Amino acid sequence: MAQIATKFVRWDVPELATLKDSKVYKLRERLNNGGKLTREEKNWLTRNVYCNIYFKRGIALGGYYFDFSDILKRYFVKQYDHIQEYYAIDKTALRSMLYGRIEDIVELK
Repeated sequence: MAQIATKFVRWDVPELATLKDSKVYKLRERLNNGGKLTREEKNWLTRNVYCNIYFKRGIALGGYYFDFSDILKRYFVKQYDHIQEYYAIDKTALRSMLYGRIEDIVELK
């Protein structure tokens, strides 16, 4: 079972319990309890992991790092003669996030 979140800043931040109502906290908690994610939640998680500027496989919120590396897969996407690395839950969530013509998606194990 993965830890809910880890503090990654040096300064004082509120307790982790103050983030219990956030979507990312609820998703991590559900995954820890063996729950499943809906398609909308998978798409949301993939988009927010991609848009995160601090971490490649998690989401930063309120000075805490919510790690999703246990469910994310690594993909290489060829698009417009350029290859880019992404982390996503599945190919469907990755496709929902990308715009334009995708030439190829390769999952690395």
